[in-house]
Amino acid sequence: MKNKIRLLTVAVIGLVTLANCPPASAAVAPRLLLEQDFPDPDVIKIGSGYFAFSTRTGAVKVPVAGAPAPEGPWRVIGDALASVPKWAKTDGGFWAPDVTQLPDSTYLLYFSAATVSSGRMCIGTASAAKAEGPYTPVGDAPLVCVPGDGGDIDPQTFVDADGTRYLLYKSDGAATGPPAAIWSQKMLPDGRTPTGPRIELLRADLTSEKAVVEAPSVVKTPGRYLLFYSADTFKSSGYHTGYASAPALNGPFVKADVPFLSTDLLGGKVDAPGGADVVDGHIFFHGWLGGGRTARGLYEFPLSFPNDIPQLG
Repeated sequence: MKNKIRLLTVAVIGLVTLANCPPASAAVAPRLLLEQDFPDPDVIKIGSGYFAFSTRTGAVKVPVAGAPAPEGPWRVIGDALASVPKWAKTDGGFWAPDVTQLPDSTYLLYFSAATVSSGRMCIGTASAAKAEGPYTPVGDAPLVCVPGDGGDIDPQTFVDADGTRYLLYKSDGAATGPPAAIWSQKMLPDGRTPTGPRIELLRADLTSEKAVVEAPSVVKTPGRYLLFYSADTFKSSGYHTGYASAPALNGPFVKADVPFLSTDLLGGKVDAPGGADVVDGHIFFHGWLGGGRTARGLYEFPLSFPNDIPQLG
């Protein structure tokens, strides 16, 4: 009887361990959607089509691309941001945009930019009547610019099943202070008015993360909240996408035991997969093109969630 109990215990532990580990990814081939610089993608579904937005490339502040389906064909169609806000440097970034539709059917663009006053990265907003823009900056100051954060970037909207709206973002941290963290801020329906205190969801506390966690994207499955995030230095091949799970959006989030997407797990098919966004049963992310460090292309995998665990393909 003791041997049977021991075997059963080992089996249960094995199942729990598997539940905390994503499946191997190397056998699944990623789809390259845009073979040009399109980093930190944010994707939104509008009717029967899709739009994607990226970090600044060249003179284009917020590149926008369109496609009839997640698999494409994708085509860059212009600059989503009509003008530079008064508080931002004209050449100071415009990183990791996020687009969301508000209850009044207008669209809100979140973006990070360097402030004129300090050069620190902060989060601002712009609005438009159409998802693809053009977006007009809103307000004379950033929406999120916490002095002790060392910079605030990577905004991402999450709207819960009850319609409650949240803004997730990264605090950069500092070499002499706390490492980077990901926060959740409850927002009013206008998407521009914070309500209540912000809540820390997770922090860079693993050696493999190199003091960096960023690019949050939340998915609600039947039983869990899954928070996808990037970690390590973005120019390194060690840059990867991980995920953490929690019973509620406020946590506590528990990180999976191993990365979900990494250069090694993908068999070298994508170099430094990160900046992920999960939309409509697909995970979109960037990776370095051509073995260099000059351009990050847009990639995609189908994604499912059996037993609240993300699985590629």
